[in-house]
Amino acid sequence: MAKSDEFAFLDATALAELVRRKEVTPLELVEAAIERIERLNPTLNAVVTPMYELARAAAAGTLPDGPFRGVPYLLKDLLAFYAGVRMTSGSAYLRDFVPDHDSELVARLKRAGLIVLGKTNTPEFGLLPTTEPRLFGPTRNPWDITRTPGGSSGGSAAAVATGLVPMAHGNDGGGSIRIPASCCGLFGLKPTRARNPLGPDFGDALSGLVAEHALTRSVRDSAALLDATSGPDVGDPYWAPPPARPFLQEVRADPGRLRIAFTTNSPLGFPVHADCASAVQDAARLCAGLGQEVEEAAPAFNGSQVWEALLGIFSAGVAAMLDSIVLLTGRAPAPGELEPVTQFECELGRLHKATAYVLGLSLLQRVAREIGRFFLKYDVWLTPTLGEPPLPLGSFDAPPDQPQQTLLRVMTFMPFTWICNFTGQPAMSVPLYWNGEGLPIGTHFVGRFGDEATLFRLGAQLEAARPWATRRPPVCA
Repeated sequence: MAKSDEFAFLDATALAELVRRKEVTPLELVEAAIERIERLNPTLNAVVTPMYELARAAAAGTLPDGPFRGVPYLLKDLLAFYAGVRMTSGSAYLRDFVPDHDSELVARLKRAGLIVLGKTNTPEFGLLPTTEPRLFGPTRNPWDITRTPGGSSGGSAAAVATGLVPMAHGNDGGGSIRIPASCCGLFGLKPTRARNPLGPDFGDALSGLVAEHALTRSVRDSAALLDATSGPDVGDPYWAPPPARPFLQEVRADPGRLRIAFTTNSPLGFPVHADCASAVQDAARLCAGLGQEVEEAAPAFNGSQVWEALLGIFSAGVAAMLDSIVLLTGRAPAPGELEPVTQFECELGRLHKATAYVLGLSLLQRVAREIGRFFLKYDVWLTPTLGEPPLPLGSFDAPPDQPQQTLLRVMTFMPFTWICNFTGQPAMSVPLYWNGEGLPIGTHFVGRFGDEATLFRLGAQLEAARPWATRRPPVCA
């Protein structure tokens, strides 16, 4: 067994405890993680910007006495600025962009004692639920390297699933934490809107659709990390309701008897793959066996109408984002620097009228209230995370002159996760089920706005009832 394998599948909480007890040094953890990245990343293509010397210097210096002091970590190459290190957002257009300051989230990660080893792969500007940018090439799913690890936090997911690090940064504008968590067999929580800060560079990205957090191996790591990073930043336009107590305490608490509604029907009307439906039905039985009150139900809304409004807001946001990058970099993208689907969404966004944007946002807010009323009766809503198991790489490719075909393919793959981005509700993908091909199939649990506490209690109960931490993808064999 390689030395790096001693630590590979311990969670971040356990590694931090080893450092506290002086049984291992931060530098030893960093060197072990680097060795494992160097060994497995040629297969995975998860890490695209190594930061090894910065990590070694941090590990050898004086680290903050935070909850994860000395634990290796990876940043997704999107939204999170790290001073002096390039942030490409998966785009050739930004291949040379180097921010001169840290994002507030990165500052909080550092204060928690985490040591950043590098940046992980992402689709261009995080626009797709797969991780196959032209700039860096595809990240491969460690459970089957011919398949997608999901997106847009697919590089982070592949890294955690193979033990390169115990947890890694992700962000989620339509499912980009939960989708790769499902594809790679991890725990992935999207927090309540504005739970984590986006400043100083962003206020509410895409009108509040985007949330920051991480992909983790354990529920307790997700909770403890959220304790370390959450809370408003100076000048935030709004923030999430403060929790009653630390999230880590919720992991140790009894969830009580919850009212859980479940459905396997896509709100967009597309068929859901039998494996994904089976995962939900299995999870419903598991919850009932744990004493939860479970019944089949779903909020009623016009999914196609909402998707169309969301697409308009999203495409307008893409166009505005590119305009802001032009101001930041001082140059427009050269011909061919943007991928066809990015160019298409940008052009679509420029056609979107301001009045249509406001009307679309009003529709989403009205439907969010309707869905909120559903949670007056139920504590949790259980759905498939995805409409299909992890797809073969290349499944989202389209002819260059028909990029809209990619967006149609997206609709069948991710019919559920995007709902929580416009409602702002917290949601988690939990790795409870593997199909006959040995592929992980996540189950998706949605909580009330501001109520990560219930999800952490339930997640910990599910983790104890059906542990997943000992499962190893074939790449690790």
